[in-house]
Amino acid sequence: MKTIDKIPTGKIERAGQLVRTGLKVGGNYMAYYGEKMVNPSLTREKLNENNADDIYDGLKNLKGSALKVAQMLSMDKNIMPKAYVDKFSLAQFSVPPLSAPLVRKTFKTWYGKYPEEIYDSFTPDSVNAASIGQVHKATKDGKKLAVKIQYPGVAESISSDLALVKPFAIRMFNLRGKDSERYFKEVEYKLLEETDYELELAQGVAMAKSCAHIVGMKFAGYYPELSSKKTITMDWMQGEHLSEFTAHNEDRKKGDRLGQALWDFYMFQIHGLREMHADPHPGNFLVDKESNLIAIDFGCIKKVPDDFYTPYFELANPEVIENDILFREKLYELEILRKDDTPEEIDYFAEIFQRLMRFFTKPHHEPSFDFSDPKFFDEIAALSEEFSNDTKLRKMNGNRGSQHFIYVNRTFFGLYSLLHDLKARVDTQQYKKYLD
Repeated sequence: MKTIDKIPTGKIERAGQLVRTGLKVGGNYMAYYGEKMVNPSLTREKLNENNADDIYDGLKNLKGSALKVAQMLSMDKNIMPKAYVDKFSLAQFSVPPLSAPLVRKTFKTWYGKYPEEIYDSFTPDSVNAASIGQVHKATKDGKKLAVKIQYPGVAESISSDLALVKPFAIRMFNLRGKDSERYFKEVEYKLLEETDYELELAQGVAMAKSCAHIVGMKFAGYYPELSSKKTITMDWMQGEHLSEFTAHNEDRKKGDRLGQALWDFYMFQIHGLREMHADPHPGNFLVDKESNLIAIDFGCIKKVPDDFYTPYFELANPEVIENDILFREKLYELEILRKDDTPEEIDYFAEIFQRLMRFFTKPHHEPSFDFSDPKFFDEIAALSEEFSNDTKLRKMNGNRGSQHFIYVNRTFFGLYSLLHDLKARVDTQQYKKYLD
């Protein structure tokens, strides 16, 4: 794979890259509509492929929050066209890495030493490269280690990158008014946290300790003395990425075992710790030879405050869902309904969320759930398409819900997607034994 010798870090340089990408996408549309005039039966499939290629190519060299957004979008399999999902999913663990000379220079800048002066051995070529950092193999005192190195300039460019994509996000998500700023602040805050490797190390140590008793889960050990704000050293964990495992696995029992561990891991975090690993994509989980699930990245941990947790899960209670008065009370608590709403808006949004909650909370209300069932995910896709084409919804104020929804809902969508990939059949109540 081609390596990178320089990452654009200046605002003008990064903005220029995004503008060039936009021009390419504009050219793709012009070519598509020109060809469509000659061939009316032409579908958007080729257009989507060309756009996905150009957007990903533009973002992969920028890295940082720009590429992180692509990674997040790749998890929305039921919303985005397949071409985008396939291309953007590469951002999870397979992007062009930093060249060996740039890695050595980066170490020298942060440590005052080259990596070979710190470790007994250090592999100059990365084994995995993602949006914010890349991983190298190393050894020290007989231990096999994984060393994660943050890309230069990533933290400093987050705010300016988000400012560049904000106009597109406002249109895409129908955000209106000054109140929309809190949603961007939530994303910016979490992305900045992900660039603080000292925080990630502390979160990884704490989560491993809290979740060590969950059957089927394994965690790496961390080495604070070999870590810093820009690097993390941990045990090298042997296994294949979850997406690699699901691509070839035909053993249903293995999928069930891994799915059960994943479900219990998340339910224990949410209900026991009131926080969660909020980046559930295949690149953050490994599968070992004993079919254990290894969680390897704790940069994005979302804390769930009580004043959100309580109404959120009360809203998911079937008795509340079917009680219009109670249901609307919870919608107000979660800021989905607002005091300045018209009667029409109140009825409209209450009906939408009632439909969503009846369907989306199904796995939590049944003693067991088969995530391989295509009907469940087909309904998610159908609902997504219906709402995206709803002109009435686009005309109404789009600022709906607490800012905590962004990462909590993202986590549930990601979890459901991983369980679907595993074709897992899960005991949805088993996690409760870990809460005692």
